[in-house]
Amino acid sequence: MDAVVFSKMLSDKHIVDLKRLGHKYPEQFNEFIEILKSDYYKALALKDFNGNPAVYLSQCTNVSVNAAKLLYTAQSSSYGISSVEDEIISTNSIESIDFSRDSVRSIMKGFAPKDEEETRILGLKKGFEFIGDITNRISEDNLYKLYMMTVGDFLDEENKLPNGSYYRRDEVFVVGSEIEHTGIDYKKLNEYMKLLIDFANEKDDIDDLLKASMLHFYLAYLHPYFDGNGRMARLLHMWFLVQRGYETTLFVPLSSYIEKSRKKYYEAFTLVEENYRLSGVIDLTPFLVYYNECVYKKLNEKQTDIDVLSRYKHLLKSGEITKKEAELWQFILSFYANKSFTTKQLEKDFGNAAYATIRSFVIRFTEMELLSAVKMKNKTVYRIR
Repeated sequence: MDAVVFSKMLSDKHIVDLKRLGHKYPEQFNEFIEILKSDYYKALALKDFNGNPAVYLSQCTNVSVNAAKLLYTAQSSSYGISSVEDEIISTNSIESIDFSRDSVRSIMKGFAPKDEEETRILGLKKGFEFIGDITNRISEDNLYKLYMMTVGDFLDEENKLPNGSYYRRDEVFVVGSEIEHTGIDYKKLNEYMKLLIDFANEKDDIDDLLKASMLHFYLAYLHPYFDGNGRMARLLHMWFLVQRGYETTLFVPLSSYIEKSRKKYYEAFTLVEENYRLSGVIDLTPFLVYYNECVYKKLNEKQTDIDVLSRYKHLLKSGEITKKEAELWQFILSFYANKSFTTKQLEKDFGNAAYATIRSFVIRFTEMELLSAVKMKNKTVYRIR
């Protein structure tokens, strides 16, 4: 095959859509695919339903350095309450499950659930606490625990897992206007889920952010449950990053970015299946490219947060910040994230400081350029810079 043509095809914007690439280069297409198979696809320890290795194209899947830097920024609390609130709303909205923000906020503040909806929200809150605990390693036992506390305990009898089973014991289909995906034969689930867990814990040279996306895709691809596969895939994605030391993962609602690009999210899954019919290979590249472009690169918008955190750490180390101010700062990071607040609101939500202390804190932290202040008609609104 002509090297110039091959180079054009490899760098073509339709590389993740083999049908469109084939229409553009009909005469060279089959040979191009064979070269990819022999020289370019990188095989993974994950398998397709026929037992062949899943693959990806490393040339198309460079992860944002800034995203990795942001997610690796150290935090002192297990998760950001405001971000988890957004995550709970977004991950369920993707599945067309709408939770009231007031109900989510009530549970995140520690109030007891008042109805079935808030009981389900409490289950998700417990799930985030579970994956935020670094001692909860990724294992089949722990995956089952996570599933039951966040999804499984709230399903009707038809969709519940059989007693004593970690996974479904029947076939499952993803249905839109037609059957869009069939989960793996349930008799193979034990073998394939073990592959997934082993892959998650294996030390290799795959970029962590890229590998998290692979785990995300593969759990959804196997579809080990009757319901909740998408939510579990997104939880596993975050869980893996937490395990690898990316402490800010639970301070960034990744699913909110997916919700904003929901159509492309589902199209990425579909492209992997459609490409398989043309190449005979389960190539994860379309999903990895989607996640890089629509989620990881969007995190660059939060890059300024790193500078603020660095400034805070310097001031704390130099002794310019008191213990109470440090507590207030961590509360703001966790509870408000990028949302604005007033001194009265902070006093009420924090609940362990006099108004004079709150007032002094926001003035000092504004002067230290950690908070920004915007004067409105009868109040001043603050937020993290």
